[in-house]
Amino acid sequence: MSNTTSIIFMAVMVAFSAYFSATETAFSSLNKTRLKVLAEKGDKKAILALELSDKYDKMITSILIGNNIVNIAMTSVCTLLFVHLMADAGATVSTIVSTVVVLIFGEITPKSLAKEMPEKFAMFSAPFLRVLMILLTPFSFVFTTLKNLMGKVIRNTDDRRMTQEELLMLVDEVQQEGGLDEDEHELLRSAIEFTDRDAEDILTHRVDLEAVSIHDNAREISKVFDDSRFSRLLVYDEDIDDIVGVIHQSDFYNDCVMRGKDLSEIMSEPVFVPKSLKISDLLKLLQKKKSHIAIVNDGYGGTLGIVTMEDILEELVGEIWDEHDEVVEDIRSEGDNVWTVSGNADLYRLLDKMDIDEDAVESASITGWIMEQLEKVPDVGDSFVMCGWKVTVTATDERRVQEIRVEQLENHEENDG
Repeated sequence: MSNTTSIIFMAVMVAFSAYFSATETAFSSLNKTRLKVLAEKGDKKAILALELSDKYDKMITSILIGNNIVNIAMTSVCTLLFVHLMADAGATVSTIVSTVVVLIFGEITPKSLAKEMPEKFAMFSAPFLRVLMILLTPFSFVFTTLKNLMGKVIRNTDDRRMTQEELLMLVDEVQQEGGLDEDEHELLRSAIEFTDRDAEDILTHRVDLEAVSIHDNAREISKVFDDSRFSRLLVYDEDIDDIVGVIHQSDFYNDCVMRGKDLSEIMSEPVFVPKSLKISDLLKLLQKKKSHIAIVNDGYGGTLGIVTMEDILEELVGEIWDEHDEVVEDIRSEGDNVWTVSGNADLYRLLDKMDIDEDAVESASITGWIMEQLEKVPDVGDSFVMCGWKVTVTATDERRVQEIRVEQLENHEENDG
């Protein structure tokens, strides 16, 4: 073999080495979702790349066999060439040259390029790779069998399914890379975390409920509708712990006021749920019952509060306002890291703004959190420090917190009390 032929042969072998290295990296790091989208649009190369990726063990075996063959061939010819040119020093020079060339042009550079565009390179390399896999089927069978035998000896007990935390991190990464805007990012996070919330976390507390007695007359009920501007009201018998039905405003005026029907004839049957029911299950229940309101029990037969269909949807899409709502910000900024917070605000949203892990708090409401920290019924002026934040009670209504002030301290020393 002439020197020129040897050099051309080595160059071809290095090119094949680059191909195999880039293909290995491309199939190891490609995004199957992107390939599936292209495959659904009819891209034949994407379809083929997906098929090969599903046979990963056989594919990677073929790539490694091919890569080793071309590297060995290139090194052997390189050694013969340099021994012919440089005699005794040829073997040493050949080792240095072949190692540097393979590392730079056969490994590092192609793998770096394939990492930048794995899907494109996987589709480019798929046709030749399929032919190679067919040719090396006997070898692939032997190595795959050995791998399966080793797998029985060394068992992997790790759960490879993606956890919710990993999925949330993936959504955050996609948003940071520009694949999602802020609204899409928040919607996806809300949808993923949707199944974590209980009815207790989003309910309207009993002290804030609007209800009428089944013994009230039409004038009294009409006034409650006018004052509250709610389209639905709870109906109780003896007290708020004895809910017997739900009435709709249009039914009340059409049937009770206009036609003189009794309240008990037009009210719908209430839906009772435990406070621990997941809101995803609650949504399905309300859809099944064709109801917009669920009464949350406190576990002792009493009424803890209610959850409406709107409350559940707001967990997904954020606050929903209608033309009669008075727009009030639950968390108002008063400066850098200083907020005035309504007692009805979402505690978890506040904790997220304060960068406090919600697992560090047992309560699900602002009032519960304040009482948990103070270990008493809060009064105006009471305060505590948590994770570098000072929380001060600024308004109360009997036993409930109406408003608090939250400010970050310069020295983040925790002093609970």
